[in-house]
Amino acid sequence: MDAGPTLRCTPAAPHEQVSDDALMRRVGAGDGQAFQQLIELHAKRPHRIAWRMLGDASEAEDVAQEACLRLWKDATRWNAQGAGVGAWLARVATNLCLDRLRRRARLSDEEVPDRADPAPLADEMIDACQQQARVRAALDALPERQRAAVVLTYYEDMPNAEAAAALDLNIKAFESLLLRARRALKERLVEMADG
Repeated sequence: MDAGPTLRCTPAAPHEQVSDDALMRRVGAGDGQAFQQLIELHAKRPHRIAWRMLGDASEAEDVAQEACLRLWKDATRWNAQGAGVGAWLARVATNLCLDRLRRRARLSDEEVPDRADPAPLADEMIDACQQQARVRAALDALPERQRAAVVLTYYEDMPNAEAAAALDLNIKAFESLLLRARRALKERLVEMADG
């Protein structure tokens, strides 16, 4: 199978202006000179695209060469109503670059960056545990009914009316009990922090 003429991406002597479509018809018939003219006119674009997308001169050259080779191979199927050879080469080069970038991502031997662990840090967990232990000790030091008022209200999320009914108190008596319990709890926590 003929791989086509040697691909050069450097400009040569200027040629007479011939449409891309006319050159593609000639390339489809195996005309190497017509192909060379197309390369001289359009090969810089896929190279620039590849260089900007991949950031590697060698890979950019490879992509430009591959795009040009595909132009040679697909010449017999050329659609004259398309956007032109430059646009076609740009699309092919872009797709080749995207393929290479995806391959890099899959095959990279670079370490995958660590994702931040959403769990609290160890010192935060220790502080939280210590704080919970202090609250638990302060709660245990409360008289039983005050402790019950705090537990029902803050740990069980009961509305005051329900908590009052559970303790067989009217709402005013319960609110007074809860106020005394919070005050005692706060005093105990301050004592523990100072001591």
